Amino acid sequence: MIDKSLQQLLRQTSNIVALTGAGVSAESGIPTFRDAQQGMWANFDPMELATLEGFLRQPHKVWDWYQQRREMAAKAQPNAAHLALAEWQEQLEQCLIVTQNVDGLHQRAGSLHVIELHGNLHRDRPISQQLPAEKAADLPRCPETGNVLRPDVVWFGEMLPEGAMEQALSAIEVSDLVLSIGTSAVVQPAASIPLHALENGVPVVEINPETTELSSAADWSLRGSAADVVPQLVAAAQLHYSRDRLSR
Repeated sequence: MIDKSLQQLLRQTSNIVALTGAGVSAESGIPTFRDAQQGMWANFDPMELATLEGFLRQPHKVWDWYQQRREMAAKAQPNAAHLALAEWQEQLEQCLIVTQNVDGLHQRAGSLHVIELHGNLHRDRPISQQLPAEKAADLPRCPETGNVLRPDVVWFGEMLPEGAMEQALSAIEVSDLVLSIGTSAVVQPAASIPLHALENGVPVVEINPETTELSSAADWSLRGSAADVVPQLVAAAQLHYSRDRLSR
């Protein structure tokens, strides 16, 4: 699966940016959005559960649903892809993970340098809007402002965390290699990240079980699950790093 040209590049690379999507966490038992529409989302309209307007209309319903997601994420364990990327961070001068996932599994695997484009399911933040007393009853509140709290995730129609994309794009411009792992390559603005790499002459490796809109443009498009392929990439790269450590 890993041809000689990619293996050579991996052995020479010291600065990587890895964009990860739902496919990485799916193997830890967290359904992708498409799968969830057949399961977790089947009886709900995403516009009710993943928009500020939906939260303001039915905050208890939204909170109950996100509590289920939190419990699911808390029970999930980092898989081989999460662990391999964390190990890679220890080997490289720079290995930045830019994730669309909100489950925190990269951090639990040991990764320290993670940009969370869509927030984190396990954090809360206060809303600025005031809810009627009957709607706000028994909802968690910010201890500092007293405002009602909401999950600190990016809902439909909302901006990404301030500076997140700018930091990711700046890192790409000085990187040796960009990985696109387990992402459909259609959700913007995250889908623009590997394209930005290609525009700046940075090689791109896609890892995905299926063909995506990025596949034809990527320098290498590897078919397979993240848990299978990412450890293979790390193993190929570590041959170089192991020899370096021995020679110092």
